[in-house]
Amino acid sequence: MTPDLRWQPSSPPPPSEPWPGGGPALPGWLEERLFDQRIVMIRGPLTGQAASGIAAALLTLDAAGPETIQLHVASSGGDLNAAHAVIDVMDAMAAPVHAVVTSEAGGAVLAVLAAAERRSAYRHARFKLAEPRAAGVTGTADEVAAAAGQHLRELEEVVLRLVEVTGQSRSRIEDDLSTGRVLSSAEARDYGLIDEIIGKGA
Repeated sequence: MTPDLRWQPSSPPPPSEPWPGGGPALPGWLEERLFDQRIVMIRGPLTGQAASGIAAALLTLDAAGPETIQLHVASSGGDLNAAHAVIDVMDAMAAPVHAVVTSEAGGAVLAVLAAAERRSAYRHARFKLAEPRAAGVTGTADEVAAAAGQHLRELEEVVLRLVEVTGQSRSRIEDDLSTGRVLSSAEARDYGLIDEIIGKGA
């Protein structure tokens, strides 16, 4: 008998709470249908809780088979540590992950997008090249300095990954992140952030 590999949180949050994938809760039947289609969503800010749910879904689908997993992205950014948690899982998976930007992608989420094997977007999606901010850190001066150093190292990883997938120079990526450059889908394709645009008129 084939085990049921459908991913379900152990205790689903109430409708008023964010769903593990980020954003407002989806109806249970829709969440299950998307999962059956090997679709995982990043919706709203990418928090640590959202990253845990996304990572669990990706790992479960990876264990279920080698078929492509679609990661639908609609997020303006989030926590850099959360982004790296998702990226680490994606880098370790056997199944390929194809990312589709359905409305927007920005900040730390761009690093997740860059980690996908293939990247596409809908015609009216938008991309914001914005430097992920460090989470608030309290403590001694040494602890704050250590946290700042760690953030800079993690930010450098994001820059290098974007350089690799886009073919842009490091200085260009760093300048665009510092100024918060916004790109349309067509501009993101020319920039190298995505491979193709989905839909009529693309």
